[in-house]
Amino acid sequence: MRTLTFYTTSGCHLCELAEAMICATLDLDALSVEAVDIADSDDLIDRYGTRIPVLQEGARELGWPFDQAQLTAFVNGS
Repeated sequence: MRTLTFYTTSGCHLCELAEAMICATLDLDALSVEAVDIADSDDLIDRYGTRIPVLQEGARELGWPFDQAQLTAFVNGS
């Protein structure tokens, strides 16, 4: 099963919007999405603090803002 990493933090309205879109758009039976709270790591805060929400797979990242078409293209490798 493929695993995507979703960088987020609590209280982030944009992250909540992105999470809802991910749940509504992706087949979560075929993909695993691991949420990582950036507040748990100074390195992650430095890297993603002004960019979250960010979805990552390997070296590829999809940063906010993104729409359903961009999300689907990212997951499909386009």
